Amino acid sequence: MDLSGIFGALLTIVGSPYHMSLLLLAVPIGMFFGAIPGLGGKLGVVLVIPFVFGMDATAGALFLIAMHAVVHTGGSVPSILFGVPGTGPDAATIVDGLPMTRKGEAGRALGAAFGASGFGGVIGGLFILALLPLLRPIVLQFSPAEFFLLALFGITLIAMLSGESLVKGLMVGFFGLMMAFVNLDPQTGTQRYTFDLLFLWDGIDIIAAVLGIFAIPEMIALGAAGGAMAKIDKATARHGRADVLRGIGDVFRHWRLSIRTSLIGAFIGMIPGLGGDAASWICYGHAVQSSKTPERFGKGAVEGVIAPETANNSKEGGSLLPTLFFAVPGSSGMAILLGAFVMLGIQPGPAIALAGMEIVWILIWGLMLANILAVIMFIIVAPALGYLSYVRGNLLIPFVLILTFLGAFLAVRAWENMVLLAALGTIGYFLKKYDWPRPPFVIGLILGPIAEDSYHKAMALWGPAFLLRPGALIMIGLIVLSIGFYVYRQVTNRNKSIWLSEDDH
Repeated sequence: MDLSGIFGALLTIVGSPYHMSLLLLAVPIGMFFGAIPGLGGKLGVVLVIPFVFGMDATAGALFLIAMHAVVHTGGSVPSILFGVPGTGPDAATIVDGLPMTRKGEAGRALGAAFGASGFGGVIGGLFILALLPLLRPIVLQFSPAEFFLLALFGITLIAMLSGESLVKGLMVGFFGLMMAFVNLDPQTGTQRYTFDLLFLWDGIDIIAAVLGIFAIPEMIALGAAGGAMAKIDKATARHGRADVLRGIGDVFRHWRLSIRTSLIGAFIGMIPGLGGDAASWICYGHAVQSSKTPERFGKGAVEGVIAPETANNSKEGGSLLPTLFFAVPGSSGMAILLGAFVMLGIQPGPAIALAGMEIVWILIWGLMLANILAVIMFIIVAPALGYLSYVRGNLLIPFVLILTFLGAFLAVRAWENMVLLAALGTIGYFLKKYDWPRPPFVIGLILGPIAEDSYHKAMALWGPAFLLRPGALIMIGLIVLSIGFYVYRQVTNRNKSIWLSEDDH
């Protein structure tokens, strides 16, 4: 490994006032696009491309990657404070972030999210930096067979996120899977459940679905209950800088979980086609599965904020690998960045390993530095953000609903998406009211198309024998172990409750 080249790239950034000023400008812009529901990193990159056109290739690429790297950090703010995901992958943060806000722990939740985002971004970058020579053969081994089984593995997490009722969780998860089949059949091109509506040909929009299932029900419930998002008195709430720093400390107190989910997120990021939504939900499921007290999740467990936020940012480092070395975008955001890199004169592909490693190191360092700067900037403003959880509902609800409907419209530029948002919002409200778990719906909707497309490709290539491929056998083993561990834990908890009841008698 060329250590002089790696550290020379770092000096190229920090030793240049011009490059550092670009970072300081790009980070708040990226956080803004992440914090406004429906905007996101893709739209942000598209809007700033005209401004970087004609810039030096290194400077332009550094600006774009820094802006894109911190989008999910910004997206955690509305997710935690209002239950409105700034970006799709931030939906997993709502599950425990919003309950923490209701308990008056908005500062701690924000601190945990910011600290986890920075930690994940740095670990993801270091992971790629250290293992770059070994990662190419690993990425090339992933075929449609492994994609299909990895999606199935993610779907098994529905059980982990079903709370006390597995049946309810499975029903909601399968409802999400049903919604995933509303599109044009990828094999035949025939319409499936689209009712001749053109905007459904590409499927149910993820942004509209997440906003409908999570954001709309929270606003309806807030309007019915009155008051503010936080349910305890402002005088006893904890949202000062000390509580933000406590949340950052939680990331390091749970360092094993933080490292595991960062590495899982980076690995998922390397696999083109999975994206940040899958990374955040899979890591959230891992946090529940590996916890000794899984019953705390969904009620304000700080680990439930740490896991998806580390994954959100670490997967950006992972997705750089296929984008730069194979010219295969690791995510939809990276697809736009790929075009921007070409526009700047950077030619992604295998040849970059021979003649363009300097720009690779610069982009990886830029990604890590952007995450560190984002944490510092957010620590400064986080105490003020915590006060937003005490804004009265009658002032907050119109503002959030406007942002929500605007986000749904901007996602696909179709007014029908707002009707879909309202319909799913009604369903989400009844799920919330009658205590049915909502996360399984999102898992089914996200992983359903990946599983279907990969299954057809694997069958066309190998037939049923694709299940006997070495990578497929490893994935099958992970699925069996995951289900076995869940069954073991359920039996153990049941026996424990029986013993406790016998002791009471």
